[in-house]
Amino acid sequence: MNCIRKYFPDLTPAQVALLQRLEPLYRSWNERLNLISRKDIDRLYERHVLHSLAIAKAAQFADGTKMLDAGTGGGFPGIPLSIALPQCRFTLADSVGKKVAAVQEIASALRLNNVQVVQTRVEALPQKFDFVVSRAVADLPTFAGWVWDKIIPGGQCSIPNGILYLKGGDLTEELKGVAQEASVMAISDFFDEAFFETKKIVHVKKH
Repeated sequence: MNCIRKYFPDLTPAQVALLQRLEPLYRSWNERLNLISRKDIDRLYERHVLHSLAIAKAAQFADGTKMLDAGTGGGFPGIPLSIALPQCRFTLADSVGKKVAAVQEIASALRLNNVQVVQTRVEALPQKFDFVVSRAVADLPTFAGWVWDKIIPGGQCSIPNGILYLKGGDLTEELKGVAQEASVMAISDFFDEAFFETKKIVHVKKH
């Protein structure tokens, strides 16, 4: 938790308490189901929680902002973001039933009333959102094709509505395949840890 407090000193005691509960919850679930990489469980806060929270550094989000975590897997980035951004509404979607059930139990244990967890392919969701967030579930052009019509254009936040995609490495070729306007933020601009040296947030804008 020290790395979280370092970069998010304005978290309330209640938010800190919720984030502290993530480790025992994920350790318990990981014994039954491989929600996150077993080699990463001892670095949960750096490699999963803080990585997710980079999105909270990327913009100021207005009250009532609706976010879809597409392909949430073990609940990242949606669960940490829902704690850090209680003014936003989150839908966490995944097609794998066991993972969805586990994430629903985690959200319920934490009493996250701004979170809905659903088992579905994102293409089948009827609702629309201000932002779609995700952690590298596919190459960016493919992912954009899945979710683009789920995004409301415009927006009331400090950046235009769109996709906020967590991905690492050289994104040059992927960005060439994205028809819409995209920009890249280096997570190393937010966090000092070596783990984030090659990690990025891609913002694909829907004006």
